[in-house]
Amino acid sequence: MIKKTFVLRKLAQLALHLVFWCVVLLFFTYFFGAGSNNYQDTLLFSLCLMPITIATTYVSIYKLIPDYLITKRYFLFGLYSLYTFIISAYLIMVSIFFSLIYLANFEYNAMNPITKNILLVITAVYLVIFIVSAFKLLKLNVQQTEKTTSLERKFLETQLKLKEQELNYLKMQIHPHFLFNTLNTIYGFALKKADETPKMILKLSNLLDYLLYQADKPFVSLKEEINHIKDYLALEKMRFHDTLQVTISEENITGQHQIVPMLFIPFVENSFKHGQIKNGILKVSISIIVENDRVLFTIENSTNDNSKEDDGIGLANIKKRLELIYKNKYRLTIENEPESYKVNLSIPTIMPFKNV
Repeated sequence: MIKKTFVLRKLAQLALHLVFWCVVLLFFTYFFGAGSNNYQDTLLFSLCLMPITIATTYVSIYKLIPDYLITKRYFLFGLYSLYTFIISAYLIMVSIFFSLIYLANFEYNAMNPITKNILLVITAVYLVIFIVSAFKLLKLNVQQTEKTTSLERKFLETQLKLKEQELNYLKMQIHPHFLFNTLNTIYGFALKKADETPKMILKLSNLLDYLLYQADKPFVSLKEEINHIKDYLALEKMRFHDTLQVTISEENITGQHQIVPMLFIPFVENSFKHGQIKNGILKVSISIIVENDRVLFTIENSTNDNSKEDDGIGLANIKKRLELIYKNKYRLTIENEPESYKVNLSIPTIMPFKNV
């Protein structure tokens, strides 16, 4: 099937070339026959010019342009073009002498008026060569542009897939880290046979539902992400009892605001992991505000002079995710003060690209 298609394409190309050269022959006959009624002699003269025109044209479009001009070997292109011009001009002179000897029987006045003008004959031949060469050059440029565009598109697609794979890898690291902390809490309650254990399991069920059905989405509703944080906070309140004082404030939150899932929870986890109880209380303050199509997330926890904050796996991963997804579009600052540890994050509510 492929071979048949190839043969048909070559036959169509051959037929197109034959039609084109027939048109050129008619052009030569009409052009060189101007001012003369002897079209038979003009046709013979045109037929003598056709092999020169065809050969020079094919040398130009199949050798000089693709092998030297397109590859920017300009010196060789100019040199071989000069050789081609000299040889073709010599053969054109031979054709003119043929017209004088064979068609006009050495009678100069019997020659067609235009065939007496060497410059016009050479101009007519090279006009055809120039037009065909220009068309070939345009075609090669279009093909090169399409090839370059195709390569750029494939390169961008490859980069996007690599980013997707890296983001998926980071998500896989975040999920087990989060579950590990939560299960440890439930394990402690189970050992104590606390009455809150079933309620904690129910909260964990909600968290797992979010992880399984929401976290793999490119982006989720900001409200859903906040509810996910609240479920996590509910578990931590059960663990810390009265030693935890946590506040969460929201402003201008609507169902239309969307962000990357599991983006804030590592910061929340770290506030409990590294926060220090002072005067019998661990203070955690969370603020989520939407302003001018940006989400401003702030979390602050109490600490002391002797504590050292460590980013940990979760926070390191979230920094990588931010760089991959919101490159040059996010702002992250961390303030490690003697009495508190504060994180400020600003991100756009519109995703830079769809797949993460």
